[in-house]
Amino acid sequence: MSTTTTSTNTTSNSTTSSTPATSTTVPTAIDTATLLIKCRDQAGIVQAVSEFIHRYGGNIITLDQYSTAHEGGQYFMRLEFALAGLSAIIDNFEASFAHTVAKRYDMAWRLHDNSIKFKVGILVSKFDHALLDLLWRHQRGLLDCEITSVVSNHEDLRQAVENFGIPFHHVPVTKDNKAEAEEQIHDLMAGNDLLVLARYMQILSSDFVTRWPMQIINIHHSFLPAFVGADPYRQAHDKGVKLIGATAHYVTAELDQGPIIEQDVHRVTHRQSVIELRAIGRDIERNVLARAVNWHVQNRVIVADNKTVVFN
Repeated sequence: MSTTTTSTNTTSNSTTSSTPATSTTVPTAIDTATLLIKCRDQAGIVQAVSEFIHRYGGNIITLDQYSTAHEGGQYFMRLEFALAGLSAIIDNFEASFAHTVAKRYDMAWRLHDNSIKFKVGILVSKFDHALLDLLWRHQRGLLDCEITSVVSNHEDLRQAVENFGIPFHHVPVTKDNKAEAEEQIHDLMAGNDLLVLARYMQILSSDFVTRWPMQIINIHHSFLPAFVGADPYRQAHDKGVKLIGATAHYVTAELDQGPIIEQDVHRVTHRQSVIELRAIGRDIERNVLARAVNWHVQNRVIVADNKTVVFN
């Protein structure tokens, strides 16, 4: 449902000239927001949400929904709407929605004011392909967020990061200082909405991950079959794989087992060398990671148990 806002035209007429009258439209500031909903599927949800937004004078821009079953399944919705002056009344809007709609349908939900950009921090080690791709997209306005800083356990990428005007912090990590290093990283990243592991070659502790629930995205190579340990692309070459790929997922306490956001693969043959496999794999990694990060900061991902619903 939508409402139409009509602007007022102010016309200035001259009685001494034959110049046609001109009109000036006074612009009205329109705010937009994204509403994400998860609940048990039942009749009346779309109508209730739409009517609520309509009562506030809002205009629904997009609405995507998905249900896991024809009846009685789990329901997911992503809705964007425009509403003049929303930023000034958003607290009242949220409180009213919680009481009149969310409570009735027992919703898990969140509302995001789209004028507020997600703050994103990046962790990296020595591989630069995923990091530089994110920084380049951010610089070109292709990544809808604010990258606040980069933390690395090596100094190698300092100049590359600072060339983009992004603060760089070196936090060495050893087996003897891991807890202290993670505490320092946590303090440096405080205030961010999302952490991105752009090939950060350290395993984060469960204590650290617990403090950032579904707020850390990792990228890793994924082969069929999978290869772990050093030099996975050489292992893949030796095994003669026909597909290589990458997976972007949320980080949980269980290593590489968090909800998957995005994946991609590329078909290869016996003709590709190890060097070519690495190049192909890293290209997949950077693209998969960029898509996952962009979908997260655009509020397109809803986590359901250990899976995700992505309205991309």
